[in-house]
Amino acid sequence: MNKIIKFENGKLNIIGDKVRQFREARDWSLTKLSDEIMLNTGVDIRKSSLQHIEKGKRVVKEYEFYALCKVFDVTMEEMLKDFINEVK
Repeated sequence: MNKIIKFENGKLNIIGDKVRQFREARDWSLTKLSDEIMLNTGVDIRKSSLQHIEKGKRVVKEYEFYALCKVFDVTMEEMLKDFINEVK
């Protein structure tokens, strides 16, 4: 079985904080975000999964990452901006 490696901050993903930031900037609930993702991309990310993503307790799949970027109308690079700046 594959071992999941956490980042130094103990989180399982690097975009959770950005997801929360973009969601709150739009004044969306987790349910609204889940609905928008399904309506605009056809990807089903449940409210509980989004909550775990935002808290860094869940790995983000590639197609979920794409769906989040699309629904927030941001580039993948913009979603990763803080991480990119951190490793430079």
